[in-house]
Amino acid sequence: MAVISVLLLAGAAAPAAAAEVEQIVNGGFDNGTDPFWTNAGMTIGLTDGRACVDVPGGTTNRWDATVGQNDIDLVAGETYRFSFDASGDAGHVVRAVTGLSVSPYDTYFEQSPILGDWQHYEYTFTANASTTQGQVAFQVGGSPDPWRFCVDNVSLVGGVPPEVYEPDTGPRVRVNQVAYLPDGPKGATLVTAATTSLPWALRDKTGKTVARGTTVPRGVDASSGQNVHTIDFGKFRKRATGLTLVADGETSRPFDIGSQAYERLRTDALKFYYTQRSGIEIRDDLRPGYARPAGHVDVAPNQGDGDVPCQPGVCDYTLDVRGGWYDAGDHGKYVVNGGISVWELLAEYEHNRGSRRVNLSIPESGNRTPDLLDEVRWELEFLLSMQVPAGKPNAGLVHHKIHDQAWTGLPLLPHLDPQPRELHPVSTAATLNVAATAAQAARIYKKHDPAFAARALTAARTAYTAALANPALLAPESDNIGGGAYNDTKVTDDFYWAAAELYLTTGDKKYAADLLESPEHTADVFGPVAFDWASTAAAAKIDLALVPNRLPGLSSVKSQVVKGADKYLAIQRQHPYGVAYAPAGNVWDWGSSSVIANNLVVIAAAHRITGKDRYRDGLLTGLDYLFGRNALNISYVTGYGEVAAQNQHSRWYAAQLDPSLPHPPAGTLSGGPNSSIQDPVAQARLKGCTGQFCYIDDIGSWATNELTINWNAALAHLIGYVVEID
Repeated sequence: MAVISVLLLAGAAAPAAAAEVEQIVNGGFDNGTDPFWTNAGMTIGLTDGRACVDVPGGTTNRWDATVGQNDIDLVAGETYRFSFDASGDAGHVVRAVTGLSVSPYDTYFEQSPILGDWQHYEYTFTANASTTQGQVAFQVGGSPDPWRFCVDNVSLVGGVPPEVYEPDTGPRVRVNQVAYLPDGPKGATLVTAATTSLPWALRDKTGKTVARGTTVPRGVDASSGQNVHTIDFGKFRKRATGLTLVADGETSRPFDIGSQAYERLRTDALKFYYTQRSGIEIRDDLRPGYARPAGHVDVAPNQGDGDVPCQPGVCDYTLDVRGGWYDAGDHGKYVVNGGISVWELLAEYEHNRGSRRVNLSIPESGNRTPDLLDEVRWELEFLLSMQVPAGKPNAGLVHHKIHDQAWTGLPLLPHLDPQPRELHPVSTAATLNVAATAAQAARIYKKHDPAFAARALTAARTAYTAALANPALLAPESDNIGGGAYNDTKVTDDFYWAAAELYLTTGDKKYAADLLESPEHTADVFGPVAFDWASTAAAAKIDLALVPNRLPGLSSVKSQVVKGADKYLAIQRQHPYGVAYAPAGNVWDWGSSSVIANNLVVIAAAHRITGKDRYRDGLLTGLDYLFGRNALNISYVTGYGEVAAQNQHSRWYAAQLDPSLPHPPAGTLSGGPNSSIQDPVAQARLKGCTGQFCYIDDIGSWATNELTINWNAALAHLIGYVVEID
């Protein structure tokens, strides 16, 4: 998950500011064009008192053609109003930036409006650094054709009051904006000041009332701070589209009753991975609007992944680690996050038979291997390539990650990334991730590619043996420059998971013995977060419970999974929004959307084990939160729901910064509320937020609004089962 310094927008609080002070000299161009400058190849001149340039065609990057002014003072924590008037040939874009004029050219604020006739633009942001070498710049490059850009009344005023951020939460009746299943539970949440029951009505798309009832007051919901009621309209079982709920004078956003949307979403959530691929061209005929050249394949300006050295002092060899999925919105590839993602997608394939027939429209489609396995193999090959070769120090262990030497800014397509790439040290956790997923792959791919299955099993055994000999090689928390640290201080869960997958694939007694002796085997591993990249014991128990095997005492493992699901159902029943998640102190986790999805995966496993309807109903109720039955009244899945996240943190799905680039593809899960709000955007706008309100759909908010391969794996696994049980 990317952790970088990015644009700052309006803040909810700031230190006391001085009187408003203009930072731009000659912003109205009343005294010529000085001290504004342009790149070589452009000449700035005045036309009707406005500064204009003829922008050359054929440039690659926005910054290849720029009009700017340097030597601007900026003060950290002070709020600024940045405004200008501009025009340009219709459809062209200007990237308006306030940042650092010298290396490393940090960006403090940016917007990329689409130009046309003269228009006034005005923004407020809070500086997160102090400098006397600031810059205001208008970047207009990147067009194949020449065009004309004009600007006037450029202003950067410091000492302005910060804007107060208030999210638009829409109607106070909160529903699953996508769909409820006809024979499943149907719940909604009403935000209201009322303390007694209120009437509600369900209306069809013509406005006709088709069901009635009264709300159930629930008091103040701790996760949002709202006084709420719940609505149960589960007795209405007809398939329909465009339904709305009306209560307390409010009309919900529209929704359907049916399963077709989830059938589409199962495919979309999996199709996400093709556009995350590294090392291959993304074809427009397969993903219209998402085409791009192959990234990190040793073609300039990339320094490439074909011959990557280690960080200084780590090793004396290089590895070919092309391929794999970009982990999140950055250009890094991380073994532990890749591992849990592979496990969850292969578990979906192994447990949800319908997923084996999904057409993902990828280059390998039609090769007689199920598309899902072809897509996952793209990542598996990368994971295997990160293993230290025989004959080298640490042979059999696995490098923790590979990414850029330094953080890159947004937006930046993978093939344009100029940074050197580095292998980071080996870790026990990464080694066990490869042991687990390669063993899992060995049994699943055996039918389709016996040679690959055998290679994977050999790598898994080698990795497990190497980890046993090196049980405490931990990735440090401080290794977070250019990529996320993915540090983890506990690996008994990873040993347990690897032993489980090796046992399920081979039946070897030595792996069974390791399982039975592990402290994880009898521990309650189903906490507020059931599983993720740092907590993998629950993944092992789910596979042990669902994949046929003869482990002694297997019934106890199944019972633990069911008891874990019961715990989440109990939390859900107490939650007015029907959420199977209650973090201690109401401190919501980074990636809370995927935490909730994975808790529901545990409930789905309990339904598989027991067949009892309460687990099915709990699974479906819990789904509603992700699609709009939440405090912010937003679907956290791009393209699903009337109002959905669409500006997830990414360097190439970056339409918010560059309208020529796309939004994330439909079926992309946003990280969701995160009480720690670590990024500057969230800190400026969400200070003091309560639980569910610690979220903003802004590309700069990597703490609340990133996308990642493991979060989408949670969504895909969950929806795969929803489709199976309809």
